[in-house]
Amino acid sequence: MRITHGSRKTTWTAPTLSPSTCRNTRRRRRRRRRARGKLSVRPWETQRSEGARGRRRRRNRGGEGPKRHHCQHCDKSFTTSGYLKIHQRVHTGENLHSCDQCGAAFTLQINLKKHQHIHTGEKPYSCDQCGKTFSQSGILEIHRRVHTGEKPYWCDQCGETFSESSSLKRHQLIHTGDKPYSCDLCGKTFSQSGSLKSHRRVHTGEKPHWCEQCGKTFTVSSHLKSHQRIHTAS
Repeated sequence: MRITHGSRKTTWTAPTLSPSTCRNTRRRRRRRRRARGKLSVRPWETQRSEGARGRRRRRNRGGEGPKRHHCQHCDKSFTTSGYLKIHQRVHTGENLHSCDQCGAAFTLQINLKKHQHIHTGEKPYSCDQCGKTFSQSGILEIHRRVHTGEKPYWCDQCGETFSESSSLKRHQLIHTGDKPYSCDLCGKTFSQSGSLKSHRRVHTGEKPHWCEQCGKTFTVSSHLKSHQRIHTAS
């Protein structure tokens, strides 16, 4: 390329760029244009950015795809032999990571670290809506549904929705008629552990709910609420 400055003529030769440098330059330009909203995001680039998170989720679930590796001790199946070997530690007790505080054992060290937050009192995960802190990220995710109103778990029998899978499982006992909780004093069975806990007060005589107006005590909160109407009506 020849450039003229007044009466003097100079010759400038453009530097030769390698193919990889050119590709990187084009990528940087695309990213800048995309940040300004002048270029749409390509589908495969979105998948690439979410790939690490997706891989972690698949790893926690035991992988995706056909589950050809079956546990000989229980009915669980896994996509790879590696996931099966990790699971079998539950039955064999080998290579388990145990808590030196309470003796609880885990197949993965990362789960042990999460558990240890219970003993240390550490709560590194905080809600950006209300500031409440939690020891595990999963508990924070469930808590956020209080603010969003999200209820991703629903009963296929009656359509009722729930924010937690455990709440759905407890609810489904109503439809199945299963009562896995039994009183060791009289043998009466219940579908929920909370109902069993309330029933035991019949035997112990415990009445933890009391009226602030007259001091009368009750075994369950519902009886207290019914009683309080006497005071509010007057």
